[in-house]
Amino acid sequence: MKKLQLVLVGLLLVSCNSLEKYNQAILQPQSIEALHEDVDKTYQKLQRNHPRLYQYITKEALEAKFDSLKNTIKQPLTSKQFYKKLAPVVKAVGQGHISVIPPQKKRDKKTRKTYKDKKFNFNTLGYQYIESRLFVKSAKNEDSLLVGAEVLKIDAVTPQEIVKEYNNYIASDGYNTTFFEAIVGSRFKSFYYRENGFQDSIQVTLKQDDSIFSKQFTWKDKNPKSDTTKIDSLAKTPKPKLSKKEKKELSALAKKKRKKNKIYDYDSMSDHYTRNFNLIGADSAVVYMKIRGFTGGKSDTFYEQCFQAMDSLKTKNLIIDLRDNGGGSLSEIDDLYSYLTDKEYVFINESEVTSRIPILNYLMSNTIPTSLKIFAGLFSPIIITHNLLKTRKRDGKLYYRFKGIKHQEPSEYNFKGNLYVLINGNSFSASSILSTHLKANKRAIFVGQETGGAYNGTVAGMFYNYKLPNSKIIVRMGMMQVDAPQKTDPDGYGVKADVEIMPTILDKENGIDAALDWILKDVESKQ
Repeated sequence: MKKLQLVLVGLLLVSCNSLEKYNQAILQPQSIEALHEDVDKTYQKLQRNHPRLYQYITKEALEAKFDSLKNTIKQPLTSKQFYKKLAPVVKAVGQGHISVIPPQKKRDKKTRKTYKDKKFNFNTLGYQYIESRLFVKSAKNEDSLLVGAEVLKIDAVTPQEIVKEYNNYIASDGYNTTFFEAIVGSRFKSFYYRENGFQDSIQVTLKQDDSIFSKQFTWKDKNPKSDTTKIDSLAKTPKPKLSKKEKKELSALAKKKRKKNKIYDYDSMSDHYTRNFNLIGADSAVVYMKIRGFTGGKSDTFYEQCFQAMDSLKTKNLIIDLRDNGGGSLSEIDDLYSYLTDKEYVFINESEVTSRIPILNYLMSNTIPTSLKIFAGLFSPIIITHNLLKTRKRDGKLYYRFKGIKHQEPSEYNFKGNLYVLINGNSFSASSILSTHLKANKRAIFVGQETGGAYNGTVAGMFYNYKLPNSKIIVRMGMMQVDAPQKTDPDGYGVKADVEIMPTILDKENGIDAALDWILKDVESKQ
């Protein structure tokens, strides 16, 4: 028993020392030599794993930027200071799936336990960034009254200062300019925390109508207890007993709800479905399909049910809303496209990679848990064999073959009516690949603004995360070029809207969705 106690104490001390060592590494300035090593490691990992590193910048220009970065480091820097020098150089690669993530101070077990049963309502706020102003888009419970208010300051800093700072560090695909402003709303909290770290309280200054006020957000108990808890519990009226029939009915309803949650992909944090299907317009002549992301749930069942329903209803007009859809599963957009075309098609090209064993390389990254590395080592013969069968060399380059490279038939229930697609700068990655197909084949009318993801594809598919040895900054990069067979010139831009409609503050104040309204009016004019 004593031996076990000694082992546990030893593990605790190792854990504490490891945490202190990590925090010291990111808070104390690193030597010039250590930072130079991290610069070199960043470039080496990009060269080794990124198949299109020089698509939007020449090798000479990128090497010059890395050399220049090393020359500007003339004194020791903290991880945060180094991040602000490294991130703009990596941004110059011009690939939206590359990111540089600064480390944050870790809290010890005792501190984490203190906050375990507490909530911080600041984290539940959602934002919208329009015309360089930040507004509360969504909030929960008692904070719901804040929806629509403009954020003037967070503590002593304006949102505009934070946004301007982080615009230096976030890349889009190619030369696109719509991506960053479109993602500010969804990423604003992450920008704030990268800049300020964990906070006990945050004061937000807001403007609603003509009133300016402040709200202090602090950590609160999730389930606050009152002195009258016991009295209240005694005073409660016991719940009536349910009959077997009633229990069965409630069970059936609960089962039906769980099934819908899987098919429509319910997100409890935001309290909405990822996929939505609604009939709108006069006589329900228009189907509106809002898809917030191509991830999670039983997407194949959702699309099958929706397009079968449209076939039965003889729907003539379909609107697919891809605004703020950051992408996701290739297989899901492939499946969706099969319902939107009546011709045989090839969905994606073979994906360019830098290694014959990309999956094993991913599993051997220094950010992968040791347990998973051990698993990968044990099964490496199988993983290597699979990778070798999936890759091939052609014209001096390596390519990985996904399922979508084969010729495919359209779905039996493919939609033949009028198709409209709503897009914006945060229509990214998989959203852009789907949009490329529809645009190239003149299958849809696009309304909104240019997609943040490139028309000619993007480097994603699988991601390599590397933690720099000294600063502990994580550099994240895609490992596979993923693109549709169709291409456009010039390279480096997104799918353009046929009808460009930018969001405005005036529309927001009047509760108008100008892009959707344009489509509904266009549908009406054609009837």
